[in-house]
Amino acid sequence: MIVAGFGFRKAATLESVLLALEGARHGRLCITHLAAPQDKAALLDPLAQKLGLPVIGVTPEALAAIATPTRSIASLTERGVGSVSEAAALAAAGAGARLIVHRCISPDRMATCAIAQGPTP
Repeated sequence: MIVAGFGFRKAATLESVLLALEGARHGRLCITHLAAPQDKAALLDPLAQKLGLPVIGVTPEALAAIATPTRSIASLTERGVGSVSEAAALAAAGAGARLIVHRCISPDRMATCAIAQGPTP
């Protein structure tokens, strides 16, 4: 399982989220799932439909339980986690997941994307 986790502002557009994903993927990673905080996961539906991928909504408790390498003041203030996108990717990928791409910020600074890989069965 390879999960693209997202953090984004309320005013983020589909283009913002897509550009964050493209920046994180570098055009070569095969993503299997998308993830975002549970209260914003539905906002990924247009991207999920475009890519044909499922969306995982991550609970606030699961986000808060993840230690991320990135420490964003905005993320810490808003969600209590260093990076929403990194935490969402790691939490959704499951226990033992590892971050393979740190947070990438969209050019308009409205969305971030990080990518995690779950353990192989």
